[in-house]
Amino acid sequence: MATDKQPTVIKKYANRRLYHTGTSTYVTLEDLAGMVRKGEDFVVYDAKSGEEITRSVLAQIIFEQENKEGPNLLPVTVLRQLIRFYGDSMQALVPSYLEFSMNNLSQEQQKLREQMAQAFGPSAFQAMEEQVRKNMGFFTEAMRMFSPFPNGSPGMPEAKPASKGEGPDDLNTLKRQMADMQAKLDKLASK
Repeated sequence: MATDKQPTVIKKYANRRLYHTGTSTYVTLEDLAGMVRKGEDFVVYDAKSGEEITRSVLAQIIFEQENKEGPNLLPVTVLRQLIRFYGDSMQALVPSYLEFSMNNLSQEQQKLREQMAQAFGPSAFQAMEEQVRKNMGFFTEAMRMFSPFPNGSPGMPEAKPASKGEGPDDLNTLKRQMADMQAKLDKLASK
């Protein structure tokens, strides 16, 4: 996207405060993250030295986002691989490769969103995310039921050692319990 609009200038002061010269207000890293999400371009300069520090501020925003509660965007394996590329002969190729990959991902993401909106309506992603959360909850509960550790989870009955007289009746009881559990899971899945 070519644009004639000049990027907004942000000044970073020694006290780590960020000053938005366009609105004459102080902003936070979260505000800058919001500007990035909206597609607003900005550059950050150190107020004292005049040095451009946009890259380090963007990296700091990513660091802050990665430390928030919830799913992370950058898996540990990716972070380790990025670190390995520093000083490697491939280091010069990595930035252009990452930029190309991210552009393609963004384009494909937008196409997918448009296709989902056309097929299922504008709230399709929200409905899918909610269903995934529910499914994970069901799965987690089901896995707790099969925990191999006695008293490993709250509410789990303590495992009883089998006595010599127990046999086919216990097997039938287990089969009945499994059938009941399957019926409950089927009922939950149909909601």
